[in-house]
Amino acid sequence: MDFLRYFRSRQGEMLRLLKNLVQLESPTSDKKAVDRCSAEVLKQLSGLGARVKKFPQKEIGDLHLVEFGWPGTRAFRNPILVLTHIDTVWPLGTIDKMPFYLSGDRVYGPGVLDMKAGIVMAVFAMAAIVNLGAIPRRQVWLFLNSAEETGNDESHRQIAALARKAGLVLCLEPGLPDGTIKVKRKGRVVVRIDCTGRQAHASTPDKGINAIEELILQLQKLKKLKIKEMSLNVGLIGGGEKANVVPEKAWAICDLRFWTSQDLHTLKSYLRELRPAMKGAKIKASLQSFTPPMEFSPSSRLLFNQAREIASSLGIDLKPGQSGGGSDASIASHLGLPCLDGLGPEGDGMHAPHEHLLLTTMIQRTALLTRLLLEL
Repeated sequence: MDFLRYFRSRQGEMLRLLKNLVQLESPTSDKKAVDRCSAEVLKQLSGLGARVKKFPQKEIGDLHLVEFGWPGTRAFRNPILVLTHIDTVWPLGTIDKMPFYLSGDRVYGPGVLDMKAGIVMAVFAMAAIVNLGAIPRRQVWLFLNSAEETGNDESHRQIAALARKAGLVLCLEPGLPDGTIKVKRKGRVVVRIDCTGRQAHASTPDKGINAIEELILQLQKLKKLKIKEMSLNVGLIGGGEKANVVPEKAWAICDLRFWTSQDLHTLKSYLRELRPAMKGAKIKASLQSFTPPMEFSPSSRLLFNQAREIASSLGIDLKPGQSGGGSDASIASHLGLPCLDGLGPEGDGMHAPHEHLLLTTMIQRTALLTRLLLEL
């Protein structure tokens, strides 16, 4: 079956669904909006013989697992877990300022690349498999996350639980701008550092302990931590009350990113062993959030080589790449599962006003996804 030609003939249908999903704005923080958009996706999947499991949520949009199965597939191999997310970073009303539109091969709109195009790909790939009577080698589980952009403990738990039962993971986040897919991602730790000193009058600073000075010393030490290619961003900071008062308290929230599990171990050990730099000061480090690194393991390398062969038969030159940002695939990879990420279309401008995708690559990647679901 020539799936490239097949999906080119359905390009108009794919664009209509993409436009519909983009116009159904779904910021993570608005549960009702996210649930409306999820309902439209489930409507598109209805009639394909899948079983839908809903995981109701109070604060975020409901989570959904769509299970596709065929006689005999359960006995042979563990399922393919396909990861998508329905939420975006864009607040309601953005569509009025950033309308959905097509300009040449570029498709613009809030959330069009990250990652409503990936959902369109999944819908059309599964519809093609079912409607053409094809039988994959594995069951296919499609997970719709409602809070990927902010992270959520419950969605992370569900992904981890599904990953433990799956055989491999395909994540439909967008590819890198040059078309490479993501086989490595940095891990991320958000840490709050609280420093406590002793208040005093600024005219007699020796009678106090300056918490801001202690915090500065701690941040300087953290930046010098010997972890290769670690990045540190001090994103929030505060402390003190008045210029003529030695501050008693100071705090900072830092974003740290790293490539390996060993880096994570080194970082955690450092934070556990933090000691004040100034006599009499106190310090506390608390973990605010955590995303593990996605490493290019031997099993992921084998999976990539299989995918590259299939892509080559479609005229696609699949190349491995890496990203400094995390995704849901990082959770599954941390559990030892082979993962490929960035299988969505090429484009640029995620989380920016010029967010767009390249339409030809969405068609190509949908053909590739369909072949991967059938052949892996």
